[in-house]
Amino acid sequence: MPGGPRLSKETRLKGVLIMVKIPKIVSGGQTGADRAAQDWALSRNLPCGGWCPNGRKAEDGTIDPKYTLKESPSSSYLQRTEWNVRDSDATVLFSIAPGLSGGSKKTIEFARKHNKPCLHLHGGQQDAAARLHAFLEDNTVETLNVAGPRASKEPNVAQFVIETFDRVFGPF
Repeated sequence: MPGGPRLSKETRLKGVLIMVKIPKIVSGGQTGADRAAQDWALSRNLPCGGWCPNGRKAEDGTIDPKYTLKESPSSSYLQRTEWNVRDSDATVLFSIAPGLSGGSKKTIEFARKHNKPCLHLHGGQQDAAARLHAFLEDNTVETLNVAGPRASKEPNVAQFVIETFDRVFGPF
């Protein structure tokens, strides 16, 4: 997993200076929200990783080895989804649509099962960055699981993830 220091960024919300620790980012490596989070962390030399299905499968084929993901024993997307929730301190789900379905909906169920904090952000929320900032301030998050729809279901979700992270953690 990429090394580098755990960084904190100073952020101003409502005129108050607050330190925000940038957590390790994990995801399942699927196209869309997962891959955007990995790319964001890698481009900043921040720690990232997570579980992916056996065989490193994703909707676009085999997940590139540049993503330092561990293969779960099963090729099931659900196993890696649950293990990423289980092994993280908290999960944030990104979507463009306000409603969740499929694996994203199961992610929330796994967060409840494992008693982990979970936040859903969607494209209709003008304050998504402030919500994520507050979520990170309210919870002790060393490892943040990022989940959401794949690119074929929501083509703009990757951009939403990156823009939100940039607003919360600032440019590097």
